[in-house]
Amino acid sequence: MSKILPKGHKKLLNAWAFYDWANSVYNLTISSAVFPIFWGALTITKVNGVITNDTVRFLGFDFNNDSLISYVTALAFLVVSFISPLLSGIADYVGNKKNFLKFFCYLGALSCIGLFFFDLNLNEAPDYLWFGLLCYFLALIGFWSSLVFYNSYLPDIAFPEQQDAISAKGYSLGYIGSVILLIINLIMIMKFDWFGFKNEWMPMKISFAMVGIWWIGFSQYTYYYLPKGNKKDVLTKAVVFNGFKELKIIWKALKSDIRLRRYLSAFFVYSMAVQTIMLIATYFGIEELDWGEQNATTGLIISILLIQLVAVFGAYLTSKASSKFGNINTLIVINFIWIGICVFAYTITTPMQFYITAAIVGLVMGGIQALSRSTYSKFLPENAVDTASYFSFYDVSEKIGIVIGMFSYGIIAQVTGSVRYSILFLILFFVVGLILLFRVPRKNP
Repeated sequence: MSKILPKGHKKLLNAWAFYDWANSVYNLTISSAVFPIFWGALTITKVNGVITNDTVRFLGFDFNNDSLISYVTALAFLVVSFISPLLSGIADYVGNKKNFLKFFCYLGALSCIGLFFFDLNLNEAPDYLWFGLLCYFLALIGFWSSLVFYNSYLPDIAFPEQQDAISAKGYSLGYIGSVILLIINLIMIMKFDWFGFKNEWMPMKISFAMVGIWWIGFSQYTYYYLPKGNKKDVLTKAVVFNGFKELKIIWKALKSDIRLRRYLSAFFVYSMAVQTIMLIATYFGIEELDWGEQNATTGLIISILLIQLVAVFGAYLTSKASSKFGNINTLIVINFIWIGICVFAYTITTPMQFYITAAIVGLVMGGIQALSRSTYSKFLPENAVDTASYFSFYDVSEKIGIVIGMFSYGIIAQVTGSVRYSILFLILFFVVGLILLFRVPRKNP
């Protein structure tokens, strides 16, 4: 049984934010740190530290390994962008957002556990490539689909003046929780002999299972306090496509809401680049840097840890900056910083340069995510009732942007054989996003 608390109650806000603690371990271990290294071990052949083969045969075609994982990622986001309005509309109509949140949480977590069975030797067991990519695909769908319903709770549980702070707190809790688990996994991976393993690959697979267990376990606190939703009607065939009808209504509403429409356009464009960079950063480090005698696995995980730790401070700093200078002005400055990051990343070749880039990325990564979410929430009409559909529109924009970004990255990597040119190309998205942000009216916030 859930405990019913009034809107704005401290326990309710903290319980909502704590879901970030539960689910962010997926984003760190699977999306950013351990799985990309594991994927590299599966698909890259090196001789004396030099890559001699990074081609993967799948569906009868030869793919660059980076391109293949980017295409699978883009396809998963495309599925999410389609099912989000379908499910969020049903959730708003029937009033059971929490059930949808739970379903996708469990789908994602169990798929992470399934990655434990992803075999390393694809030559002897090629069918494991299908299974591993399927688990990766479903885990991504579970994580991002759950966020549709999680984000839509924000205006339901928090008053406008609370939303920036609690959104930032959620991201901060997510960074801290995911770092704790990653450190545990890092010790297990790097000191595998302490735990009786012959090499680091089994600890990596165990870390995938630990993500799923952590995600399911800690999310129970959130479920205890979050309201089920305001029940309106029973589910019938007539409401199955209600989400798309809701999106059509919101699309019409955007035509008369200049501020919200222009902000959403800007978010759509710059989010393409932000999310793509976050998804490909480790793959870039694996293939483009000369790690020398340094253990690349250790260096890459340390870089990801650095990003997470700095991001906690970045989210807090951005929250303070937005309260002083305004949300849009703060987002403009952050986008300028991202352009600088892309320019510098194109030139880096050494681990130290990668660490410096990681620190700067961490500073602006948490800030731009938290502030983008809370800015959208504050821009919603005051009389908005079906918040899940509004946030579905927001999430669909983000996911379609990621599809475009990841496909662009994959195609450029496939054609050029280097992800450096993909990084350079992403600058275009930030520039267009900046132009659109300057056009957003500056009235509060």
